[in-house]
Amino acid sequence: MQAFTYLSPTEVVFGKDTQCRTADYVSKYGGHRVLVVYGGSSVQKSGLLEQVCRLLDAAGLPYQTFGGAKPNPTLNHAQDGIRAAIEFQADFILAVGGGSAIDTAKAIAIGTANPAVDIWEYWSGQSVPAAALPVGVILTISAAGSETSNSAVLTNLATGSKRGLSSDLNRPKFAIMNPELTYTLPVYQVACGVTDIMMHTLDRYFNPLDNELTDAIAEALLRTVIASGRVAIGDTHDYDAMSELMWAGSLSHNGLTGLGGQPDFAVHQLGHELSAMFDTAHGASLATVWGSWARYVCKTRTARFTRYAKNVWGLENADETALALAGIRATEEYFRSIGMPTSFGENNDVGVQPDEVVLDLAYRCSFQRTRTIGSFQRLDEKDIAQIYKNANH
Repeated sequence: MQAFTYLSPTEVVFGKDTQCRTADYVSKYGGHRVLVVYGGSSVQKSGLLEQVCRLLDAAGLPYQTFGGAKPNPTLNHAQDGIRAAIEFQADFILAVGGGSAIDTAKAIAIGTANPAVDIWEYWSGQSVPAAALPVGVILTISAAGSETSNSAVLTNLATGSKRGLSSDLNRPKFAIMNPELTYTLPVYQVACGVTDIMMHTLDRYFNPLDNELTDAIAEALLRTVIASGRVAIGDTHDYDAMSELMWAGSLSHNGLTGLGGQPDFAVHQLGHELSAMFDTAHGASLATVWGSWARYVCKTRTARFTRYAKNVWGLENADETALALAGIRATEEYFRSIGMPTSFGENNDVGVQPDEVVLDLAYRCSFQRTRTIGSFQRLDEKDIAQIYKNANH
């Protein structure tokens, strides 16, 4: 094992009807006045939001609701939430939903605790936050892993920029995880979630270092998600499949599957620019570029791709290069089988783009030529542009 530091302090409350214990956990972690953050109408239609409000009422905990979190959460909406939290004098932020609601809640928690600072300074890397209100989560979508992670992503609509902030201040105090709360999800959202879970592990697995136990954990998680994803796409009410996906989503992004490595996350950076420019679903943006990225970097460390092909997909071939490429094809075929795009042309939100758009994406992804991305292979603007071009069909 390589050296690492591991912190995963979120208390996970997993199983059927666990949302009934919401008020107990809010109180346990110091909440007295609660801003309840959610996304669209799904938690209202399902009755979950009303149930949560009743539980807070019964516990004598004043609350205010704040809805409207978008699939790609925006800076403007988070700033509105900060103003609402300050006006209400909230001391606890409760997210009810998936990654968008949770990331919005994290931004509100940091902004409310640091009212004199524009939170975009934190997300753009100009400043480092010093405090945050506590955040709790009731998870309804297995995907982003934000319920146990230290990261949160926001899109600045004014600049067209999508940025992430990694800070241990972002880690929720608790995550209530009832797989039955995911039963109402459309199949497309389930597929996007499966892809995001896989990518959170793949972006850690494909790195320059070997760590046998960490690698084996990552491979087991990938095999589980692939198998459970197939079942869940066919039946979103299959408790076993949905529960495996829910737990895998948390483990994929709390650091466990990358301990001792040097996480790559180039695919996430590539996908972020697609989401920022075209508002494409996060999971779909990742599937769109993964195969192109994988073929571009494969020769850097072919042995890692051959191990992936053998241990995740069960493939065999005496020729290492052929085996590595077979593993990449198997991944793309799986994405297609669950309704995910594997190129610009397959992504209805993106479509085949003229060269100038592709070059602009690369320019943006390189932060106007001020950074490279990736650790498996360092990628500059020219590399990024070629990966986008290879996916643009």
